[in-house]
Amino acid sequence: MRGHTDFSDFWPHYLREHARPGTRAMHYAGTSLALLLAGMLPLAGRWWMIPALPLAGYGFAWISHSLIERNRPATFRHPLWSLRADLRMWYRFVTGRMKHELAIAGVRPDGSIDPAKQPR
Repeated sequence: MRGHTDFSDFWPHYLREHARPGTRAMHYAGTSLALLLAGMLPLAGRWWMIPALPLAGYGFAWISHSLIERNRPATFRHPLWSLRADLRMWYRFVTGRMKHELAIAGVRPDGSIDPAKQPR
């Protein structure tokens, strides 16, 4: 794997590492759950649940990488960029702009990757 110099370089790689729709669906579920829990913490006053936030978000993600995508999560190599990319991916999905982002990165609707878009 080549090194990434900045987030704009990392983002297409991140999308290609999440090429399969099932992987992205699991990420959306985990991110949604983590955001929901984060939003409810101040209302519920259950601050002891803070450690559940990463478990909720990353649990779904790591399972999907193991069972669906069959690759190593980007979290281990680029934890901050990975978190930023996950939130960006979730936002693009919620706002209906994810299909366009995937096409730019060379991710096809069937989860395959356009060989011309693969880094050398």
